[in-house]
Amino acid sequence: MTKPTIASSTSPLFVKAEPSAYFSDEDYQRFHDRAAGYDRENRFFAEDFEDLRARGYLRAAVPAELGGGGLSLTAVSREQRRLAYWAPATALAVNMHLYWTGPATALTGTGVEDLGWLLRAVADGQVLAAGHGERGNDLGLDDSVTAAVPQPDGSYVVTGRKTFTSLSPVWDKLGIHARDDSDPEHPRIVHLFVDRDAAGVSTEKTWDALGVRATASDDTLLDGVRVPADQVVGVHEIGQAYPPYVAGIFQWYLPLVANVYFGIARRALDLAELTAQDRKSLALPGKTHADKPAVQRQLAQGEILLDAVWSLLERATADLDAGVDHGDWWTSRLFAVKEFAVTTARQVVDIAVQVVGAASVSRTNELERLYRDVRTGSLHPPNTDVVLDVIGRTAVHRLP
Repeated sequence: MTKPTIASSTSPLFVKAEPSAYFSDEDYQRFHDRAAGYDRENRFFAEDFEDLRARGYLRAAVPAELGGGGLSLTAVSREQRRLAYWAPATALAVNMHLYWTGPATALTGTGVEDLGWLLRAVADGQVLAAGHGERGNDLGLDDSVTAAVPQPDGSYVVTGRKTFTSLSPVWDKLGIHARDDSDPEHPRIVHLFVDRDAAGVSTEKTWDALGVRATASDDTLLDGVRVPADQVVGVHEIGQAYPPYVAGIFQWYLPLVANVYFGIARRALDLAELTAQDRKSLALPGKTHADKPAVQRQLAQGEILLDAVWSLLERATADLDAGVDHGDWWTSRLFAVKEFAVTTARQVVDIAVQVVGAASVSRTNELERLYRDVRTGSLHPPNTDVVLDVIGRTAVHRLP
């Protein structure tokens, strides 16, 4: 089967006028060539990671004066969907570092909050990761089963287990949330960064999953870990609004995750289109499956769906970068962006599999891996039930 050329990843849906600020065609091909092996061996994308680090990609959203790229959310989102087109797990894992850096840059730059210490750590080469997943916690950041015990000097002692910690082999600081029950009448959620070399931090290798296997999302164990006061980035009572940095993380996390799954779907549909052009048809002598009206109809449906996702992603990130005020609808809108993108991406990959036929489920076919990778999209919080609940409640109360 003919492989899609690099041109596919710079089609209009990838914003042709703006090529990558970090990667060449050869870089993308190298990422792509490694992806199947990482998946097959359930191995962390170590070589890709070193390439990303060497090119300064981990500093893409860090201010230029600190040696970063100073990229906006829109620009980083475009970079991420290009990377996901060639190496989905690599793109997804690095998301879990990038989404901490963007809002830290924005808040520090506007003086809302001083997160310069965190940006300087990233500028010096430190890697951030996310530790929000917990067994038995179906409320996400709104509650926690990890305990945070306050100390007289403003530090916290944290104990618990965090699941699905992407970038497990390489992170230096893990952003987590935990519950402070020191005032039983007013329990609080504390957001803070744990240092990897702190006493009581360990990794338990648990990751052997269906898709995006190269993320190495193992469990992190926190056994009486002391976190200094200056690494606390937000505190709020349960049920109250998130502090600025945590709210900003949502505004980066949701579009970035959505763009990764868009990139997966775009790749799958390109593979289906090229396969259809290459696959001979006995039913149409001298022609290919691409000449079949039914196949053309399926591909058309996929293109329409992708165009809709692309339009939503571009508008959402542009609005965030421009500071457009959507009021109480912002949370619902971002939830909708993520939900629509990941569910539509799954539909598009399913269309691609139908077009290619039985060959698509062979382990030698790239579509088989993409079919598995795209399934993980709906598992990233917030899940469908939470999305529909929040949007529904907002909708019924937004009009008098």
